[in-house]
Amino acid sequence: MTPAVEDYLKTIFLLSTRGEAVTTGALAKELQVSSPSVSAMVKRLADGELVRRGRTLTLTAAGERAALRVVRRHRLLETFLVKALEMPWDEVHEEAEQLEHALSDRLEARIDAALGHPTHDPHGDPIPGAAGRHDESWGQPLAVAPEGCRFEIERVSDRRSDALRYLGERGLRPGVIVEVEEQDPYGGPRWVRVSGERVALAPLLTGLIHGRVVR
Repeated sequence: MTPAVEDYLKTIFLLSTRGEAVTTGALAKELQVSSPSVSAMVKRLADGELVRRGRTLTLTAAGERAALRVVRRHRLLETFLVKALEMPWDEVHEEAEQLEHALSDRLEARIDAALGHPTHDPHGDPIPGAAGRHDESWGQPLAVAPEGCRFEIERVSDRRSDALRYLGERGLRPGVIVEVEEQDPYGGPRWVRVSGERVALAPLLTGLIHGRVVR
């Protein structure tokens, strides 16, 4: 399992669990590599019985187990960097991307124990269990939450560090309950109330926030 193989398996897993079509084009865009490079790696993964090829790519059981190991390490590292080193939540993703490939099983177990066996990382993403059991389900996007409801944030996508910084500065984090107000027309912002303060969120931002309607 080279770092490149782990990156591909993790990306296939994340794309599929976000409901996106896993194609060579999608992988090239997500990993910022050329299409020929993706095609060569996909062949390697298929030959190693880690991926099934078809109209879209799917992980085999072995491929999913390997992907979950990387996802677990990544999310444990993000949690460690925030809780132990007090790094901002918008800076830890890139650091974890580098460290996840070098983390040993022993150090992974020690970090997990030191953190009290966390179930979610700072962005609300569920951390796969050491035994491989995992539920990656996403809640409802804030973008489609009905006007007038109370909405509990459960997950905030970490794909955009600048967006994370903006949301964090306005108190929009997992566990926070917001009051959903009006949606401005013609692609305008959605207004929410956080701790009594009105905040305007562009469509890009409301698509990054997931959770559930609460009473």
